[in-house]
Amino acid sequence: MPYIEDRLVHDADSHLMEMSDCLNPYFEKSLLGRFLEHPNLGVRVGNRLAVEEAQKRQEDEIFRAAAGENIMLRKNYDAQGAFLKDDRPAAIDHIGVASQLVFTTFCLGNFGFDQSGEMDLCYGAATAHNRMMTDFCSVDKRLLATAYIPLEDFDQAERTTRAAIEMGAKALMIPSWCPQNHSPSHIGLFPVWAMAQEAGLPILFHVGGEEKLDLTYKVNGLPAVPDFHGGDANFTSITYLPISTSVQQTLAALIIDGIFDKFPRLKWGAIELGASWLPGWLRNLDSAAHAFVKNEERLQKLSDKPSEIARRQLRVTPYPHEDSGWIIENSHEEMCLFSTDYPHVEGGRNPLKRFGETLAGVSASAQDAFYAENFIDMMGEGLAPELRRPV
Repeated sequence: MPYIEDRLVHDADSHLMEMSDCLNPYFEKSLLGRFLEHPNLGVRVGNRLAVEEAQKRQEDEIFRAAAGENIMLRKNYDAQGAFLKDDRPAAIDHIGVASQLVFTTFCLGNFGFDQSGEMDLCYGAATAHNRMMTDFCSVDKRLLATAYIPLEDFDQAERTTRAAIEMGAKALMIPSWCPQNHSPSHIGLFPVWAMAQEAGLPILFHVGGEEKLDLTYKVNGLPAVPDFHGGDANFTSITYLPISTSVQQTLAALIIDGIFDKFPRLKWGAIELGASWLPGWLRNLDSAAHAFVKNEERLQKLSDKPSEIARRQLRVTPYPHEDSGWIIENSHEEMCLFSTDYPHVEGGRNPLKRFGETLAGVSASAQDAFYAENFIDMMGEGLAPELRRPV
């Protein structure tokens, strides 16, 4: 019996739990040595002993036999299909979703190479990641691979986008932080947006590619506050708060500078960045446009109010602890998406119940939009026709 029954649901956020050597087979040989020896890589290598123990459990027949009944209980490396690609289709069956967008865990943030002067490693790591993701997802068309496109260099961004589309990526992930030397709305990135629109694939932001909290805020004279995983390097109540700040700024620049209008069929998604910010951000966009429209020709040229442009092309995933019903009622029912964050701990053990409780007061059409229709709209050609509303 699957976790989700009697409802069409698409999952807008799931992950791999990769091993620390996951990119080695996919990296250009000329760059692999530098990558493996680079100090940026060290911060991404997790607890090897815990991972090795999880690998052994995944080889145990008794452990594997209980995967279905524990589909939402086992997390990270213990979850079915977390790193063994041939196990992931069964995980989808047990969860009961029609498809899953699949993101990396190990490579979120591209190891800091975007902010470095080493553009060969920046785009080399992104390309290796894209090969890994499309290979993992190749076992089942319900697995929708995301490819990472750094925006630092116009020509390399264009080449990486073309290659990602050719290798079968179903969505293109970009960082929400601003590139070092230009805006994400720069005309030099038009070829990236044009290729995505032509291919019918969405552009996505994801947690991990945002500007982080100034760590000085953590220097308060008190002991470190543990996060979900027992350390202090991930989400805490303070580090959680700025997660959506850079995506709000970047999306505003893209809308106000006319990128959404220039590519009106291109859909955008803010994934695992929360959504409580959405209603206020929509109002702030319109307030900014109203205040400056007399002085800014770019605002005068927009096809509609910025909030309506966002409504047309942007989709976001609330966290399960947020009041999704309130968010929808104070924004638009076309904008929010369901997600499990499988197999991450942060997704919780019963996201369907938690989302369902907050959605009880919204219309049936709004609920259908949340669980499936908005995802289908966002994914475009990235979602095979037979997967959109399977019988």
